[in-house]
Amino acid sequence: MYKCLQCNNYVIEDASTGEYVCPKCGYVAAEFIPSFAPDYISKELEDKFRNTRYGAPLTFSRHDNGLSTDIANTNKDFSGNKLNIRMSEQMNNIKKWHNITKISSSKDKRLSNVLSKINWFCETLSLPKVVNETAALLYRNYENKNDAKNKIVISIALAFVCLACKKSGILKSVYEIADACSIDDKKQVSRAARYYRELLMHNNIDEDNTTINKYISKTVNLLRLDLRVAKLAIEFAENTNAPSLTNGKNPNGFAAAYIYMAAVLLGINIQESEITSAANITETTLRKRFNEIVSNHKIKLVLKAK
Repeated sequence: MYKCLQCNNYVIEDASTGEYVCPKCGYVAAEFIPSFAPDYISKELEDKFRNTRYGAPLTFSRHDNGLSTDIANTNKDFSGNKLNIRMSEQMNNIKKWHNITKISSSKDKRLSNVLSKINWFCETLSLPKVVNETAALLYRNYENKNDAKNKIVISIALAFVCLACKKSGILKSVYEIADACSIDDKKQVSRAARYYRELLMHNNIDEDNTTINKYISKTVNLLRLDLRVAKLAIEFAENTNAPSLTNGKNPNGFAAAYIYMAAVLLGINIQESEITSAANITETTLRKRFNEIVSNHKIKLVLKAK
């Protein structure tokens, strides 16, 4: 608070004149004060909402962070009248060059293509907005530090969406996202899985126990097995899981192996094909993960008599 230099009294702000005035002696302590209030006066709530002006929020999911202005695709003017043929052709030409000038370099074009694919994946899967923003931000950081010139657009976008789902605690594998988005090209999906493993190793992200435990619970619920199977499989995962064993590999395979091991020990009859179908893996992968767990860890069972 300002004080009056004449009478040492606290001054008050006069918003109409932009001045700090002493209420006792009338001394002007400061003038030309910037006002941060709205530049309109609304007495009613409806007028206040009508006169409020604001822009779109910044977003990482667009290559220009949402700062550019888009021209609408409507064939009408501001008054709602339909444009004639000549004016319509001019507007189409303006839209064309407007889109061209927004993307000036090859890097911006590649960024725009990847972000559009990320947005399409997130919209198709109805993922939260935070996953979309996280995937876009991760790709921006990756492109600033690495050269993404030779990467396949749809594969690298799929890998970053899967990585964003992992960071957000959503269980979505590369193959599940590809199936939901109707991507039938196996080469693109395999490239996306390879890109995803490279991103995990680049960011030093390991498959922790929490992730595998979630896949175990998910697979057990799909198979409608006894809760004892899930409890025993999670206990196996917590005691035998190691980053050197699971790093860069699909957690579905280890989850299926732990479930199969627990089901056999509990005497529950279930075929390998049923587990692999629910976990979306092959029977060969199930056997490989089972052999890796058994060969790298010694499992000791202690039977308690009732």
